[in-house]
Amino acid sequence: MTTRLPSRPRFATVLLLLTVLVLASACSWVGWDWDTPMSTVMPKSDFGKMTHEIFMLISWWTLGIFILVEGALLYCCWRFRDRPGAPIPKQIHGNTPLEVSWTIAFAVILLIFVIPTIRVIFKTQEAPASTALRVEVVGRQWWWEFRYPGLRITTANELHLPVGQTVAFHLNAPDVIHSFWIPQLGGKRDVVPHRVNQLVMTPDTPGEYPGQCAEYCGMSHANMRFRVVVHPKGEFEQWVKAQQAPPVEPTDALAQQGKTLFAQSACVGCHAISGVSAGVLGPNLNHFGSRKMFAAGLMATTAENLTKWIENPAHMKPGALMPNLGMKGEQSKALAAYLLSLK
Repeated sequence: MTTRLPSRPRFATVLLLLTVLVLASACSWVGWDWDTPMSTVMPKSDFGKMTHEIFMLISWWTLGIFILVEGALLYCCWRFRDRPGAPIPKQIHGNTPLEVSWTIAFAVILLIFVIPTIRVIFKTQEAPASTALRVEVVGRQWWWEFRYPGLRITTANELHLPVGQTVAFHLNAPDVIHSFWIPQLGGKRDVVPHRVNQLVMTPDTPGEYPGQCAEYCGMSHANMRFRVVVHPKGEFEQWVKAQQAPPVEPTDALAQQGKTLFAQSACVGCHAISGVSAGVLGPNLNHFGSRKMFAAGLMATTAENLTKWIENPAHMKPGALMPNLGMKGEQSKALAAYLLSLK
């Protein structure tokens, strides 16, 4: 007894449903939520656009090959299906011209991929121009430090860039391997101990973009985030001037109490604040109050969150290397008020 395939209307219905399922699963390709914060398909820099072009080139060719092969397969399944009383089809053992043809065809397709890929690799490895903004990126467990040596600025977990200017990132790590990644700006580069890697890009669209460590580096790897702000040129210059100025002295009584507490505690051994301390182990706290997030982008910079962090950092962020100094109640509130005043 032979098994018959579904009737044509039923077969067409199943094929239509499969097509809808494929399109729905790839909704980001048809205009639904395609510009999400961690998306890479709408790049906002020259580096991102170059790599995106390679990605799209490979994707469209792959889609075309898939449609061609699956179309031929479905046709053969239908054309040579078993029918009652049909003789056994003629058996064919190899076809040299056909095999040579498709070998050459796929070799040509690989060349179509390889040539622009090599061009982009060499382009993205070129030395930056002398006018490029140099930013030293230090990946630590589990936070990011950004140094602007030409501007005499150091920030933590918050990267500010000017639109339209080439930026040369020099990447290093003092502990374990991390990976520096800003999905919407493109690029993903390992941050390796005892080695300086380089990543060069030119942001072309102002806005805020999330960044993330993309290499497993320990307990709080998933919490090793950062925030990137791409400013119009005038706004970036204003930000630079504000960062270069010393922190404003606190006027609130609680904040003043917090400054005294900070200066007399172990905080000064890890954190730097101009005129107060010069620690280098923890994040630089100059103008901390102007940052939108803290703890490597894990929490919003509010008095409540900061108080909880000071009282028990390991509870707020698993594996946090900041020690618990035993500050509670009025002490933690005063210290939080002082840090929030640093603008």
